[in-house]
Amino acid sequence: MRQAGRALPEYRQLKERYTFVELVQNPDLAVEVTLQPIRRFGFDAAILFSDILVIPEAMGQPYHFRETGGVEMAFAVRTRADVDRLAVDAVCERLAYVEQALKRLRRELGDQTALIGFSGSPWTLATFMLEGGSARQSTRALELFRSDRKLFYALLEKLTLAVARYLRMQAGCGVDALQMFDSHGGLLPPNEFEEASARWMREVVSEVGRRKAEGGTREGVPMIVFSLGTHGSWPELIGTGAEALGVDWQSSLAEVRRLVPQNIALQGNLPPALLSDATPDTVARETRRVLDEMRGRPGHIFNLGHGTPPTARLDNLAALVETVKGFVP
Repeated sequence: MRQAGRALPEYRQLKERYTFVELVQNPDLAVEVTLQPIRRFGFDAAILFSDILVIPEAMGQPYHFRETGGVEMAFAVRTRADVDRLAVDAVCERLAYVEQALKRLRRELGDQTALIGFSGSPWTLATFMLEGGSARQSTRALELFRSDRKLFYALLEKLTLAVARYLRMQAGCGVDALQMFDSHGGLLPPNEFEEASARWMREVVSEVGRRKAEGGTREGVPMIVFSLGTHGSWPELIGTGAEALGVDWQSSLAEVRRLVPQNIALQGNLPPALLSDATPDTVARETRRVLDEMRGRPGHIFNLGHGTPPTARLDNLAALVETVKGFVP
């Protein structure tokens, strides 16, 4: 479960000494934070502790977290000149700290625990870059898509290339799967989702997969695509070519399993808020409900329907893990 470490007291102790960006950019600290929930709960897979905004930073648009909450970029991408100054060529070199962390994690985890790498989707990264950080309503990306398609394409083409290179680098570090988070996909109307987001994710999956056909780094590394709030766009998500699709908590797994071919795995989708608001008994009951909804269907990865809230109760996390591990398909 992505961000599972945020609820742990050992993580909060580190946060008293280091900023979030410092934790991300220091390989030793990133490894430690990644392993903390594995040590405590014994999850089947570890997901790299990082952030989707490492890509914009590596392209020349740094970020930091505001004291009042949320992300602030060093500048907002608004003009052709802003897009032109974004550089793709050295992205992987500038993200060498991620490569170091992944290689150390691969050694630490051995064959006992799977390792998952990730990136933000081109569309989601563009929303942050155009707003200049977090925003109550992210509108600038959609405005640019509608008003200046040529400039929008110029930005998304750069982001698609950067994301593909970044994911290939992670595959070369020995990860067992790669995930692309389209966290802002739900900002798009269904009729615009394909052109503004899905086509760029499909290009990333294709580019990473092309290396497999050439004998490159993606051999045996499946791709997971998670798009939040895009419940009317399953055909477009299927069309990305991903081997697995994440399902948010607002969707019915029983319904989604009827829409998605069985050769595509599904991941999800317990409501994250339960981990903060409910009791362990309720979490166990709702976890069984999710598992029962997927009973008999091959290729289900149990997960939350989004990230782990920092307010998650440790007894609820323990109840979830115990229920999943004790489930008999």
